[in-house]
Amino acid sequence: MAFDFKKGYKELYLPKRKPAIVEVPPATFVAVRGCGDPNEEDGAYKQAIGVLYAVAYTVKMSKMGDHRMDGYFDFVVPPLEGFWWQPGVEGFDYGNKASFEWISAIRLPEFVTADELDWAKGEASRKKGIDTANAELLRIDEGLCVQALHLGPYDDEPATVALMDALIAEEGYENDMSDTDEGRHHHEIYLSDARRVDPAKWKTVVRHPIRTMG
Repeated sequence: MAFDFKKGYKELYLPKRKPAIVEVPPATFVAVRGCGDPNEEDGAYKQAIGVLYAVAYTVKMSKMGDHRMDGYFDFVVPPLEGFWWQPGVEGFDYGNKASFEWISAIRLPEFVTADELDWAKGEASRKKGIDTANAELLRIDEGLCVQALHLGPYDDEPATVALMDALIAEEGYENDMSDTDEGRHHHEIYLSDARRVDPAKWKTVVRHPIRTMG
């Protein structure tokens, strides 16, 4: 049976709507960096998503061809994730999407090395006719975070974030988000297909890095 990250790590991918503090272990991703409004038609963000899925599925389906990856096991391709920040902005300004900088990512199993990712990028480019040059193998160690399941449109996330902020203040923590590409960021995990699900029913994990206050 294919390994499903959502079921194997329920506390990270299927949290409750009530905020909770979690310790997130290091994870490996295929990632594409970019900037700008994610809603722009045929923009950089939507192109990045196409690249990520093409590469991730190439890794998964390598079992069907001649290429063998050491330690390979079959897996369900995990949901799309996004790390977001805005230069010069403390926190997160949902009303100024043009200033977004982001890392769009899909988690990969640990057996995927830099060499194996290069192979998958080449195969995806050859078969799909897309440019995969911007895809990179990224190791992210989030550590201590607060998270909650947000139900509804992305622009309504501030209500969920307010509950998260209230919890960390009660517990003696504060947000530890960076406004540059270095550091820790606002993190979203998209559990719903926004193309097929009504926005009122979108499910998104919202996660913020935190630290001890002061």
